[in-house]
Amino acid sequence: MAKNIILVGFMGTGKSAAGRIVATRLKRDFVDMDAIIEDRTGKKISEIFADEGEAHFRGLERELTKELSAREDLVIATGGGIVLNPDNIEDFSKTGVVICLHADPDVILQRVAKDTHRPLLEGDDDKIKAIRDLLAKRQKLYDAIPLKIDTNNHTARDTAEEVLALYLGQTTF
Repeated sequence: MAKNIILVGFMGTGKSAAGRIVATRLKRDFVDMDAIIEDRTGKKISEIFADEGEAHFRGLERELTKELSAREDLVIATGGGIVLNPDNIEDFSKTGVVICLHADPDVILQRVAKDTHRPLLEGDDDKIKAIRDLLAKRQKLYDAIPLKIDTNNHTARDTAEEVLALYLGQTTF
C-alpha cells in the first residue's frame, strides 16, 4: 500500500500547483478537494458559501475527507480550512503523509490577488488584513502539523521537490 500525500496549508501556498507535479512524478492520481466538491455540487465554492454557508461546506469537506482517507496512491490538495476539524487531519494521517505548506501573507496576497473564487476574501477591500486575520486564527492548527515546507521563495517545482523529499523520508517501500 502506497501512502497518500496530503498537502494542507492556507490558500495560495501552492498545494494544487505542487500537488499536480508530485502526482505526475509518482504516476498517481491528483485530487483537488475543492474541485471535487464543485463538480459534485455543480457550484463554485464561493456559491456554496453564499447559498448554504460555511458550515455546510465544511460538512461536504468532512465527508470527502473520509472517502479519500479510505483510498491509497493519491496526491491530495486540501482546502485551506481542512485543519478546522481535527478529525480531518487525524483521518488523513492514518493513510498518508500530511505536509503543511506555508507562505507569508504578502506572498499569499500576490498569489491570490486576481483569483475571484476565494469566498473568505470576497467583498473584503483590505485583503491583506483579511489574510492576516484568517491566518492568525488558523496558525496553531497549521503549526500542529509536523512536516512543513516554506513556499515563500519557491516555484511550484521547488515545492514539489521538497514534498517528494519529505514524503520519501517518511515512508518505507
